[in-house]
Amino acid sequence: MIECLSHITFTVRNADKTAELFKKIFNAKEVYYDGEKKHSLFKERFFMIGGQCITVIQDRNTINRTYHHLAFKISNFDGESYLEKIKNLNLELRKPMNRSIDKEYSIYFYDYDNNLFELHTETLEKRLASYRECNK
Repeated sequence: MIECLSHITFTVRNADKTAELFKKIFNAKEVYYDGEKKHSLFKERFFMIGGQCITVIQDRNTINRTYHHLAFKISNFDGESYLEKIKNLNLELRKPMNRSIDKEYSIYFYDYDNNLFELHTETLEKRLASYRECNK
């Protein structure tokens, strides 16, 4: 039986640069860094973001861009401050998707290694309700 989500892992070329990004945008708390000691196949760092463990492994083999992404829920009031942080780090914004719910939106951006992140303002309950309404 699945108990919960344990962690999410991203492959990056430069773990130091990604650590800075996670701390500045997501207010991540770094809870582990292996330094020069490898306990796994790769050098790794662990962060806590919104109560979830996010792991970063350093490897030159990063992936091309896809729509695979990790989404974090944010408040409507915080959108502009997140956009400013993203722009200050010179990260590429992806064109937002049109949402069916007024005043709800998503911010999509790529990190330095083509990983896609989303910051969105709607709850799962609101999204499912709007989808049901559209399907009537």
